[in-house]
Formats: sequence, C-alpha cells, structure tokens
Amino acid sequence: MDVYTLVGRSGTGKSFHAMNLCKKYNIEAIIDDGLFIYKNTVVEGVSAKRASTKIGAVKTALFMDDEIRDKVAAAIKKKNPKSILVLGTSDGMADRIIERLGLPPLPADSLSRIHIEDITTPEERAAAREQRDRMGKHVIPAPALQLKRSFAGYFMDPLRFFRGKDQGAAAERTVVRPTYSYMGEYFVDEKVITDIISCVARQMPAIGRVVYVVQNSSPEAYELSVSVKVRRGYPLWESAQAFQERLSGVVEDMTAFNVARVDVEVRGIN
Repeated sequence: MDVYTLVGRSGTGKSFHAMNLCKKYNIEAIIDDGLFIYKNTVVEGVSAKRASTKIGAVKTALFMDDEIRDKVAAAIKKKNPKSILVLGTSDGMADRIIERLGLPPLPADSLSRIHIEDITTPEERAAAREQRDRMGKHVIPAPALQLKRSFAGYFMDPLRFFRGKDQGAAAERTVVRPTYSYMGEYFVDEKVITDIISCVARQMPAIGRVVYVVQNSSPEAYELSVSVKVRRGYPLWESAQAFQERLSGVVEDMTAFNVARVDVEVRGIN
C-alpha cells in the first residue's frame, strides 16, 4: 500500500484539496479527522467534527479510542486500497495516525509527504482560514448523502457541495459546522417545525388544514406524526402521500436534520 500525507495548519484547506490530490495521484482512500473514506464513500470511523470540544476532536482524529481504531483498521484491511492519503496538522500527527492504524510508515524525507503550502497559494489559504474563523465552516471530502445521517443539524447548507468541473463525483465535498465551532450548538424549536408543516399544508391545494402535530426528535433524526383534513374533491390517499413526501423534503432542506419518518393521518374532509 502506498501511503501519502497531506499536512497543514487547521483551516488552511486540507480537506478541500484532498480530493484534487487523490485524482492527481490516483489515491483510492483518505483518512481525515477520524473517517476512513474509500472511493468517495465513508466506510468507517467517527468524524472529529462531531466532537463537542476541540480536545475531543483531536483525540478522535488521532484514533485514541481503541475500539474505533480497531474498526477503522479492520475496514482498511478489508478494502485493501492500493494507496491512501492521511491528513494531519503536522508531520508528527500524520505519523501517529499512520502508526495507530498500522499503515506502512513513511521516511522523513519521503516525496509522499505533501504540505498544503506545496499545492495552494497564500491567498487560497487565507480564504480558507477566513471561512473557518469567521463562519465556522469545515469541509469533509465526501458527498453530503454519505454524511447526512451522521451530521444531522451540522450542515451549513445541507444540499450545497463543491464539484470540480472535470472531476465528477470524486470531487464532491460537504460543508459542515462542527459542534465545537464558536457559533455554538444548533437546535430547532418545535414551533418552527410546526410552522413549517403549516406552510407546506397551505401550499398544497388538497390539504384543508393541519389538525395536530406530534414531534419526536433525537440527535440523529426527526419523526413526525401529522393529522390533516383533506379538501373535498381531492383523493385521500394520493393527497396524503404527496403531502408526506413534500413535508419530509422541506423539513430536511430548511433545518438540515434527517427526517426518519413522517406519518400522515387524514382525519376527515374539510
């Protein structure tokens, strides 16, 4: 297995540029902030960007939890990538990750050691730093759909990702705002969800009114139970199904939380 490292200070654009390096050197896998990403798919690990503190994030990125480390190491062994890129804030950190995961060590003078300064301009690093410091934005080199369940409520924009013009799906990256960001924790008041449901109902001619809403929320997802009345002349089953699908998509788009389930009960004709 060929091992590469990409090293740079936090917030200098390592995760964003990792996919470009993978394309350039035909690298199949990435280790970034606790995640093992293989061919644009998150296979194993827990993202450090989900940690509640910066210290916790560092420990996660270094695979200090033996159980998680063992799972990631086993996944790497199973996938057996021909090459892997390890991201770190220093050569020492990258070497420690390599050691913890049982990857082949890199000589100190190896040409496979890449620094962010080698592949970016000062202006690009400054722009990346501003995104991190002022807006709390972090990038994960994987598609949003691969991360959505693990990062419910962490997305700056749940449907926004970057795609290189000539790099296809391999260039997808997702922007998240970690819990330990200075911007604080992210939550959505129950009244907001109720208001969203009411707005969706008003936009659909078949729905007469919302009778009541029951919400069950967790860090992973929402479960909603909605009782409605359907306007006379509209088919009950089709109207309820259309409302269900529309509601699930709108709540996810507007809150960045997963919607695991939406139950719609028709209580009568309006």
